[in-house]
Amino acid sequence: MCPSVVHPNLKEGVLEARAYQLEGVAESSQSSTLLVYPTAGGKTAVAVMAMAETLHRHTGAIVIIAPTVGLVDQHQKTISEWLVSDFASVSLTGSTPPKKRENVWKTSRIVVTTPQIYRNDVLSGLIVPSDIRLLIIDEAHHAVGNHAMALSADLHIAKGGERILAMTASPGFSRDHIRSICNRLSIDRIHLRSSDDPMMKEYLSDLDIVEIRVEIPKELLELAAPIRGWQRSIVDVERRLGRYVHEGAIGYAGLSSAMERAQAAIRRGDGTGYASVSRIALAMTLNHLINHLLSQGVAAAREFLRRKSADLDLKKKSSRDLLKDRRIRSLIQKLEHMREVHSKIGSVRRLVAERLRRNNDGKIIIFATYRDTVSAIHQALSDISGANPVRFVGQANRGESGLSSGEQIETINSFREGRYNVLVATSVGEEGLDIPSADLVIFYEPVGSETRTIQRRGRTGRRRQGDVVVLIAEGTRDEGAVSASLRRELAMKRSIHSVRRGLTSGPIDYSLLDSFNVSRDGEFTKADSFISEERSRHAAHLSEERNSVTFMEDEEDSVLSLSDPSSFRPRGQFGLEDFKK
Repeated sequence: MCPSVVHPNLKEGVLEARAYQLEGVAESSQSSTLLVYPTAGGKTAVAVMAMAETLHRHTGAIVIIAPTVGLVDQHQKTISEWLVSDFASVSLTGSTPPKKRENVWKTSRIVVTTPQIYRNDVLSGLIVPSDIRLLIIDEAHHAVGNHAMALSADLHIAKGGERILAMTASPGFSRDHIRSICNRLSIDRIHLRSSDDPMMKEYLSDLDIVEIRVEIPKELLELAAPIRGWQRSIVDVERRLGRYVHEGAIGYAGLSSAMERAQAAIRRGDGTGYASVSRIALAMTLNHLINHLLSQGVAAAREFLRRKSADLDLKKKSSRDLLKDRRIRSLIQKLEHMREVHSKIGSVRRLVAERLRRNNDGKIIIFATYRDTVSAIHQALSDISGANPVRFVGQANRGESGLSSGEQIETINSFREGRYNVLVATSVGEEGLDIPSADLVIFYEPVGSETRTIQRRGRTGRRRQGDVVVLIAEGTRDEGAVSASLRRELAMKRSIHSVRRGLTSGPIDYSLLDSFNVSRDGEFTKADSFISEERSRHAAHLSEERNSVTFMEDEEDSVLSLSDPSSFRPRGQFGLEDFKK
């Protein structure tokens, strides 16, 4: 029998005792903390234990904000299942009228809501942040810029709100981005555990990642040929002007570099730069269209051109000029009534049919970027024996069909309960969805973002072994996206360690866990003693992990020092930067 956590405000036996999670509770009880665990590592368990302790020690309210209505509903249900019945949680969304929200804020100690609602209700005076003892921010990587989550945190801090517990599996790959999150949320500590951490590893299910490469159908290559020729003719002009300098296949990196050169020419007073900027912008648009067609298929290309048509309402000259061209008009006509022919559709069908044949109780999630692609995949799966697919997309916008917040919740609940066994989702399904029995995730295309890759990957392997399959169209941007995501994921780990070193947080105060015990076969152990035992059990592996972290940080320091030109030339020798005016 697994040891379980015992606390006055937790229902008996609902939470398995894990030492690293109790460490997270101790850190978050000390000061505002950024909690970074891989998906299924137990961020929600740490949050609920932190809530239980806050309710035990303090009066005042606790607020949890999550970016989607689906996540709000999920958190509210989890809290109800894990906390004792004395503390009922209430969820607030945009569908809750302000008058009712006012009463909820006055009478409830635990409120789960979206950042938009929290911000609006603080601004309107329905809630006073200084009355809140703990603000929990889920998917905290959004807390930057003008995102509602960041603006909510700004108000919370400015108006006297207390501790913040911010949670994410993927805070971003750059130190500046992670630092920005920490600054915005007034974070004092980062509690980080990776899937390789010895104290966590034994609790995580195995995850097999398989890449399947597919050939692009002849029909799509023929459709793309005129557009590719048009793009080549533009690039040839820019090569002669010395602005496109990259060798090999035309890609975003080469076009972006050419754009920088054209803009630099304008700053120097070279009038030819204006025409170059216009041509390169067109080549970039064509590059996007080609990638949609070859790496995703008919539906994605059709949706891309439809969005460009909608841009006409915004009086964009570039969109008007693009859509006037005979090659684009011809492509639109051909795509209009064309069925999906991309090889990836056949691969998805085979993968789904094979998985359901082996396990007719299994659940599958398929991620695609565009709604039209989701619809095409959904339709392609409708005649597979044993498959009962459902679409899961965001809310309607700009004339596109979508799901309301209520429909999103209903769809996820239906999938979780088994009424559907294949969920075909856009990015709205990437974050936080706890669907324990999803044992296969298919990426219709790889994404270059490490955050989105980690979030997508985390939809499987949460309770048992899961598989991730990534479909890659040969000779397209898919190949670059795979390597970009891997590079950024490694950079993310280095960046988190670097930012954490810069926070003067001090050692963990385990006395803050005095209210927690661990039950093992009817015997009770204090939480701090349990942590000490677990650390001793894993001592050898923890030492290896620390050495690995130290090596990663030392390697980063050496790279940073080499980035300074003065570090690799003899002392006293001048460099060009020394002669800047």
